[in-house]
Amino acid sequence: MSLRSIRNHSVDPSAGRRAARYASIAVILSLAACSGDKKTINDLESHVPPVDTLYNNGIDALRDQRYALSAAEFDVLQQNYPYSAYVANAQLMAGYAYYLQDKYPEAVQQLDRFLELHPTSPDAAYAFYLRALCYYEQVAEVQRDQQGTIEAMNALEEVITRFPQSPYARDAQLKVDLCRDHLAGKEMLVGRYYQQQRSYHSAVNRYQRVVQDFQTTNHVPEALERLVEVYLDLGLTDQARRTASVLSYNYPGSKWYRYAYDTLRSKHLLSADTPAPHTGSGKASAKSADADGASPLAKAPPPPSEVRARRGFFSRVWHSVF
Repeated sequence: MSLRSIRNHSVDPSAGRRAARYASIAVILSLAACSGDKKTINDLESHVPPVDTLYNNGIDALRDQRYALSAAEFDVLQQNYPYSAYVANAQLMAGYAYYLQDKYPEAVQQLDRFLELHPTSPDAAYAFYLRALCYYEQVAEVQRDQQGTIEAMNALEEVITRFPQSPYARDAQLKVDLCRDHLAGKEMLVGRYYQQQRSYHSAVNRYQRVVQDFQTTNHVPEALERLVEVYLDLGLTDQARRTASVLSYNYPGSKWYRYAYDTLRSKHLLSADTPAPHTGSGKASAKSADADGASPLAKAPPPPSEVRARRGFFSRVWHSVF
């Protein structure tokens, strides 16, 4: 319903205010009970506090780490003072308070509302970034469906595209790289499974996608080595040699090239100009982790190390914004 239709809608204004007041009280009571706040029913039933009091209470609760109460204060402000100048900040800070409670859908709802009503705000970059981080926080382990990772990556890339000079763009780019590495890890997981099941053509498709679509990730050397293995199993010795050459050129010191080199040598497929692996700091170990017959689902790489956001960073940001 638009603002104009709301103003023209024929209702009893006093009844609407009373209903909003009681709804606000119910919200605060339920959340205050969870957070251990000392407000009483009489304090809340007497009146809805002035708009500036609600806003300041929300900020104070946020600083005191009473995030549920903080979100409730900002929600009550929006319900009772929808045309106040405080509303924009209340939406943004409510999103942050929900984020700190790991209530990401509620946080995204607040941030979407803020961005819809204030698309040109100086704080839009912060809102887009916090919204993207809400998706990023929900990135699932590599064994699970990765639609959430794609959504997080898209939201982070929107921050980079819209605000390339903002203080959030660099951190967003780092997280995009982690998302891409996560997606590549999923492809490798499925590819290894197909390879174990001798579904070689399906395995090749997965490994080739890693090489072609995720070239900057850490999974490319393994994908190339796996391709060497699969091509040899398929009897495609020329493709195996060419893939090993790509591996040696780009990752000459990688353990994965040492594996490919040893495999080709064991099958007497090394050519005279095949370079030997560079000597690394450690010895190449057997690939027992993936060759012991166990399900590859139990050997998936862990999620990115930064799946949990740096909350201290956000604390500094909102203090500088507000």
